[in-house]
Amino acid sequence: MSPRHLVDLADLSPAEIRAIIARATELKQRRAQGDKPQIFQHKVLAMIFEKSSTRTRVSFEAAMIEGGGGAIFLSPKDSQLGRGEPVEDTARVLSEMVDGIMVRTFAHETVQRLAACATVPVINGLTDRSHPCQLLADLQTFFERRGDIAGRKVAWVGDGNNMCNTYIEAASLLDFSLTVATPTGFEPEGLRAVAGHADIRLVNDPSAAVVDADLIVTDVWVSMGQEDEVTARRAAFAPYQVTPELMARARPDALFMHCLPAHRGEEVAAAVIDAPNSVVWEEAGNRLHAQKALLEFLFDRSR
Repeated sequence: MSPRHLVDLADLSPAEIRAIIARATELKQRRAQGDKPQIFQHKVLAMIFEKSSTRTRVSFEAAMIEGGGGAIFLSPKDSQLGRGEPVEDTARVLSEMVDGIMVRTFAHETVQRLAACATVPVINGLTDRSHPCQLLADLQTFFERRGDIAGRKVAWVGDGNNMCNTYIEAASLLDFSLTVATPTGFEPEGLRAVAGHADIRLVNDPSAAVVDADLIVTDVWVSMGQEDEVTARRAAFAPYQVTPELMARARPDALFMHCLPAHRGEEVAAAVIDAPNSVVWEEAGNRLHAQKALLEFLFDRSR
């Protein structure tokens, strides 16, 4: 049987996404009752990190440990990837030794190349183009708080980055409305892939984007690898901070999400991220449960 991979969110069908979310919530509830099913016994996950991480590393490693398995951390500094071994060879070697590979890297092509040669599941833990694992946790959080996201209105405010691209994918898969507010020159590349196939709008005015929104999402203005653009980006995005005034234009019960780490006073005001309608800590915690459900799904379909 060919392995199932998660390179992009669209590698999952809408029904599969909903099933993973439901399973994640079930595992979360069982954990709260002291029950941690040993669903990964004798399983090993290799985790390749070319980008630093807190939530991705801890959630995947904790998921494997709590499920009775194990995880191995690899970085370019302590693996042959750092000495020029081709990604394809790494995929073939690891496939002989582990049950799955998670990679957090810069180039989306790296994950694609791993998946093309691996005989075990490959998971995109983040690339410059997309972040499907974070979206599963975001969606789980919304489902638990507000029910199915189909037919709801989501507003993205800020950079058209990897998270924005993945929200675009999610909107096309799960039938919610998405309005992206970003400065000219920072538009998400993901819009081209779904043009005409989803209820997605691009605007430059964040005040217009958030009207009647059920969920407002943002992210940092300067991502890893963009440190030399700090001054220009802060100037361009200054009008795009999510403030209490901006939140007031959304629905009264609108949720606020951020994948973290956040910079209070830049992309989000402290009064917003620390407000009752902010679910960022729950969202972060759901990474663990979404990761468990995703790993179980991929392992079960790759035997």
